[in-house]
Amino acid sequence: MRVSPPGRRRPLLPRLLAGAAVFVLLPALGACGRADSAQPSAQKFYDQKVSFGPCTGYAKTSTDDKAVTADPAFQCARVEVPVDYQDPDGPTMRIALLKVPARGERIGSLLLNPGGPGGPGMGMAALGAKTFANSPVTERFDLIGFDPRGVGASTPAVDCFSDAELDTGKAATVTVGYGTLTEQDSRRTVERCAEGSGGKNVLAHLGTRDAARDMDILRAVLGDEKLSFLGQSYGTRLGAVYAEMFPQNVRALVLDGAVDPSLGTVERRILQFTSFQRSFDVMAADCATRPDCPLGTDPAKATEVFQSIVRPLIDQPITVADGRKLDFNAAYGAVTAGLYDSAVWPVLFKGIAEIKAGHGETLFKVSDAFGGRDPEGHYPNFTEATYAINCLDEQRNTPAQEVDLKRRIQQVAPFTDSGRGPEGARDPCEFWPAEPTLGYPYAAGIEGLPATLTISVTGDPSTPYSGGVKLAETLGGALLSVEGEQHTVAFSGASPCVNQAVADYLVDLKTPAEGARCTL
Repeated sequence: MRVSPPGRRRPLLPRLLAGAAVFVLLPALGACGRADSAQPSAQKFYDQKVSFGPCTGYAKTSTDDKAVTADPAFQCARVEVPVDYQDPDGPTMRIALLKVPARGERIGSLLLNPGGPGGPGMGMAALGAKTFANSPVTERFDLIGFDPRGVGASTPAVDCFSDAELDTGKAATVTVGYGTLTEQDSRRTVERCAEGSGGKNVLAHLGTRDAARDMDILRAVLGDEKLSFLGQSYGTRLGAVYAEMFPQNVRALVLDGAVDPSLGTVERRILQFTSFQRSFDVMAADCATRPDCPLGTDPAKATEVFQSIVRPLIDQPITVADGRKLDFNAAYGAVTAGLYDSAVWPVLFKGIAEIKAGHGETLFKVSDAFGGRDPEGHYPNFTEATYAINCLDEQRNTPAQEVDLKRRIQQVAPFTDSGRGPEGARDPCEFWPAEPTLGYPYAAGIEGLPATLTISVTGDPSTPYSGGVKLAETLGGALLSVEGEQHTVAFSGASPCVNQAVADYLVDLKTPAEGARCTL
């Protein structure tokens, strides 16, 4: 988070989990930059030449623009891919890339994905240039941050809501918190997304399996026989699916903050929010040791105290200087965002205390940093892209099932409970113009996959530690456990122990010993 104390953590990008759904596996593409014979015309995408140039004009927000243009050594480009891999002669998309050239003798490219699933990778590469300025990773690899299809600077990008709608909370596409979603709301949201994103055919082809196919084209046009990849949070799903579809093309996969490939949507959501409540409780215990803790001195009562502070915001939101209103959803959402990194907890304590005094500026600073809102009030398309990609990865719920899911989330994570009950919840993907395409479970039984490295933090609030254990087991790879309270670690620079393990693996393909652990 950008509001964290200096010297502790690098800014975190929002990373929400994706789900799993009906299994559909389309024909894969082969190794060494050649398309499988089942799709002969796809070869033209593998044969294209990528031309890098200045990065000016690639970013939607001023904050992102400063990041991607911060160093004249950064180079940007776009690579063409088919919208529908079953129709490679049809419409196309363009995937945006940012390259940080290797500082020394080059092994190849390292593709990066920050999670989301709507997180843009271009900024991740720019950040990595600083985080790993003196690392063997930046010496031996070109860092390649790419915005997956529908995300950020890739075109067409998903666009469902205006900045004003995002500011006022009218862009809700989630079950948790206060509010309802009607059938008309759900249908209209899908229509808005289609109108702003290039049509329903685009919306039907934004899932993880298509993004994995895009990655194989990127590998080929960048001149790499084998793929080296570092993915965080949802990025671990993208990497695992790539491994399933293209095992023969894998060189190295670093999978940090892993999504459990064996759990379906409902099971994973319940586990995730159980973990968020655990992190809230640990945060409350830390708060109780400090003077003037707004959650009180008894951690066992902290959730109840928090509810008493934020539930009144449903009817009496706090208006801040720029006119925005801090309501229940904005407050609990900012706190949830702050749980991603223990370095941000003192900022949350300040923000929660401010609510009692009728102020909401600090919690908005947290949510703005998390969501990428720039000083001019513009947002990246993270929220919309996450929604769209999830609609093609998640299992679908009936309205009754979604109400039950919300009820169960409120039970395991009462700090998110508005006190108004679960009624009115509805799956926002109910009327999406295509069925899900991911498949559940995924990445199981892969043959011929080289050694992989999964990293999992014991106190990760969003992707619980058990998910990392399961992914490493599923892939038959190495697991690096990290003691700490934050979501992902490999790209933060926070742990020299982790940094060394990642460099050893990526450069020399040396995995940590069984049972290896680091501490934050």
